[in-house]
Amino acid sequence: MAEKDGHINDEIIKVYEELAQGEVGLILTGYAFISKDEQPNPRMLGIYDDSFIEEYKVLVDKVHQHGSKIALQIVFGGSQSHHPNVNEMNILGPSQVENRVTEITPREATKLEIESIVKKFGDAAVRAKKSGFDAVQIHAAHGYFLSQFLTPYYNRRNDEYGGNIHNRARIIYEVIEEVRKRVGDEYPIMIKLNFDDFMDEGEGLIEAEAMEVFKTVDKLGVDIIEVSAVNESSGKGMAPARTSIKSLNKQSYFREVTAKIAREVSAKVILMGGNRNINLMHEILNTTNIEYFSIARPLLCEPDLINKWIKNIDYIPKCISCNKCWETEPNKCILNRI
Repeated sequence: MAEKDGHINDEIIKVYEELAQGEVGLILTGYAFISKDEQPNPRMLGIYDDSFIEEYKVLVDKVHQHGSKIALQIVFGGSQSHHPNVNEMNILGPSQVENRVTEITPREATKLEIESIVKKFGDAAVRAKKSGFDAVQIHAAHGYFLSQFLTPYYNRRNDEYGGNIHNRARIIYEVIEEVRKRVGDEYPIMIKLNFDDFMDEGEGLIEAEAMEVFKTVDKLGVDIIEVSAVNESSGKGMAPARTSIKSLNKQSYFREVTAKIAREVSAKVILMGGNRNINLMHEILNTTNIEYFSIARPLLCEPDLINKWIKNIDYIPKCISCNKCWETEPNKCILNRI
């Protein structure tokens, strides 16, 4: 919904203002690209230079006026890019391995380039703080650049950024340390991480390794961890956003592993994936260490959903997770199209 260069407009401000009016407690923005040299998708938010700060202040103020909080999600894309001008971009990866989905072969990032990307995350976080965002979220899931370092299929390096799980996670640790150094001890840092890539044996991040990463990012001082899984190359017909979530047993589908992670870390933990029923979320809240719940597609369909639940706890959201919202630019629920 952003302009081609990532700058925002009145349409975007209206979307987030409606969410705030709808009583969403914390809004996580769409991801914002941190480097002008590459971006994963067209018309996504940007945060690659200081020109964004003043316009984001307007967005943040609108949200705050309605009592909500808002965090900026920041990302470096890598070979999982669907931008039509990708051939004109500087696409980097942990190794020079063709992306199974996009068929883009990135150039293996040098240590100097890794250092530069780490700094770009720090720069973006500072801009988010200056813009008034209440927190920043590092996107290290779903097969984007940071996530690919965790994935053996894409990370075949022989240096300190490849091999065992902590070497593969080294860039993520460095990003967290850089962001913390730049924003200070009191500013909330969030991160989105996979617990499993669900790829074939030996190809992807697995739960046992991911648990070690979750524990380490916790020790590094991340305040809130959003737990996810899967990337576009996972195969097996799986995706982070599953379809046809109609019955209760299909909802909140990452809850078991997320609850396990929440027992192992001191950071607050967010459950994402198929959260559709307030009574089920209450049960999870009261029987696990999970304290936050992410809801995306139902709020794209009904930005006032929280208010509807306040009035009627048994209200059933209209969203059936058909994923047709992904077929339009900008994304829009099929039920809301004119």
